[in-house]
Amino acid sequence: MTSQSTQTAPTPVTAPELAATIIVPLNRLKASPRNARKVKHSAAMIEALAASIKAKGVLQPPVVEVERDGAGAPTGGWLVTIGEGRRQALRLLVKRKAIKRTHPVRVIVDADNDAHEISLDENITRESMHPADQFEAFKRLADEKGYGPEEIAARFGVTASVVRQRLRLGAAAPELMQTYRDGTLTLDQLTAFCLSEDQTRQRQVFDQCGPYAPPYAIRRAMTEAKVRADDRRARFVGVEAYAEAGGSILRDLFTEDGGGWLEDPGLLDRLVGDKLAGLAEAVRLSEGWKWAEAGSDYPEASRFGRVYPVEVVRAEADAERIAALSEEYDRLVSGTDAAEALPPGADARLAEIDKALQAFGPGLDYPAEVKARAGVIVLLGHDGQARYERGLVRPEDAVGDPTSDPEVPDEEDGAGEGASAFHGDTDETPGAADAADEGRAPLSDRLVLDLTTHRTMGLRDAVQAAPDMALIVVVHALALQVFYPAWGVWTPLQLRLSVAGLERLAPGVSDSPAGRRVADRLERWGARLPREARDLWAALTPLPPSDLLDLMACCAGVGLYAVCDPHDRKPEALAQAERLATAVGLDMAGTWTATASGYFSRVSKARVLEAVAEATTPEEAGRIAGFKKGDMAEAAERLVEGRGWLPPLLRTAPPPEEDEGGEGGAAAPVTEDGYSFAAE
Repeated sequence: MTSQSTQTAPTPVTAPELAATIIVPLNRLKASPRNARKVKHSAAMIEALAASIKAKGVLQPPVVEVERDGAGAPTGGWLVTIGEGRRQALRLLVKRKAIKRTHPVRVIVDADNDAHEISLDENITRESMHPADQFEAFKRLADEKGYGPEEIAARFGVTASVVRQRLRLGAAAPELMQTYRDGTLTLDQLTAFCLSEDQTRQRQVFDQCGPYAPPYAIRRAMTEAKVRADDRRARFVGVEAYAEAGGSILRDLFTEDGGGWLEDPGLLDRLVGDKLAGLAEAVRLSEGWKWAEAGSDYPEASRFGRVYPVEVVRAEADAERIAALSEEYDRLVSGTDAAEALPPGADARLAEIDKALQAFGPGLDYPAEVKARAGVIVLLGHDGQARYERGLVRPEDAVGDPTSDPEVPDEEDGAGEGASAFHGDTDETPGAADAADEGRAPLSDRLVLDLTTHRTMGLRDAVQAAPDMALIVVVHALALQVFYPAWGVWTPLQLRLSVAGLERLAPGVSDSPAGRRVADRLERWGARLPREARDLWAALTPLPPSDLLDLMACCAGVGLYAVCDPHDRKPEALAQAERLATAVGLDMAGTWTATASGYFSRVSKARVLEAVAEATTPEEAGRIAGFKKGDMAEAAERLVEGRGWLPPLLRTAPPPEEDEGGEGGAAAPVTEDGYSFAAE
């Protein structure tokens, strides 16, 4: 009965059934012309499929149809309707000799459905898993099966670095992962939270920043109290040395350079101090200085006096040999510049000459007696390299002139700050004149005063009539104060030059491009001038006017002071500084850059947005208008970088146009606070 009733029951309408699964040799499978996908699979996708098949086999059999010739007869081949990517992956394994060309492939034959339609269906009616599910699935493989990143990478055809990223993301705090699944957090935000595997810290930062903070703000909060791997201290010590000392490193798995953060700043600072101290001791022993020490920053070097190296006196034979080698070197270099190809052996000969010249030692050096009372400070430069400040003299080691009076005059006498009073050479002093008049009654003080007053007026007249000599007098007075501060102001010219240190006002200014150029010029002139102040006049008199002007510019430059100090307001001096900046065409864009720490975090939000709008566009400024102050400062730094933007206080007014009378316009006015309106 049951059988009979089943036979007579109406047949329901059902979808066409696929034929039974069969096994087909790989070399009989062909691409179907009716496949809806015309754009080929990416190489990365084929690579991933090949890795999966090699590890687990073909999990989903391809769907095929019989290939027929023009007469409708089977050819023995099979057209892959669904699964062309799997066929390409299998062919890749054949190419790599992992399987044979005749490798058996399990397929499903579909003779009822339209091949093009099911191919289209296969590519449309499917949805990739959510990335969060993928991250957690990778982590589950690592936790439950013990697979490492390399093993997982091999099984899924991705790189080990990609696996490490997914494992790190899979370790996100559950609350953050759920927020990401809900669409509130973006992937960029999640990666910022996952810089660290510390879920407690992730939750703290999430509570602090909220779900709408930009990724860089999250990253900054996750890494506060840590030191970036590209920090100058880390570059100086070396990340490897820091790690060997037991320091932990938080690696950034989501950047191409694989940077990160050093998590123990105290250890890093100790390593920096130890390395600087070691370098200081090494230079003391190798070069013969009286002392050497490590310093943390440039202000430590500015509290010392300074002596400069002098030209090394060489034996005549050595000097001739050096000249000959230098001439040969220049000749070879000139020849190689003109030729398309280097002459045979030119490289080797240049290397030999260079080695021979180095064997003679430097052309400028400090005499042994100078090193016996001077020292070196080894500092850490802004570029992460050690900087050696040589020739520094402690106050107790300074050598004064044996004929100078130790008393310090009042300012009314025209001496510089901390300088000794002027005393001429011994044979020019009133005491010398008395010695010449030995046996006669000494002149009264009043008469000496009268006579030397007349002589002073005569000197004024003579110097005014001799401009070349006036230039020497001015340069002599300036150079004494700049290069020989410990000797006092040995000159009748009442010209005082104050050299104010700027490092205490703006730490790091000495290491700026302008600061290094100023220091280099001082060092070059310091090497040319004599060691003893008493010999300076004789060294200056034969110099051509061009050299004297260059030295005067070097000295005058270090005496300039245009700082808007709220405790020392000099509006007219600052107005003159504005005129001078215009006259010399000062362009601060070459020595100063707006940064978050140096400018944007120290001004109002309105000024930050104004700067971004000026440097880029108002639209860019609008995009960061809703940021918190710290985030806005960092964003502004990135937006204005490389654009040469300057705040009004650092801009230089253009030269005024001449009026009909040929006179230039007035300089930019200065406010009561000492700030110029020139660039506003």
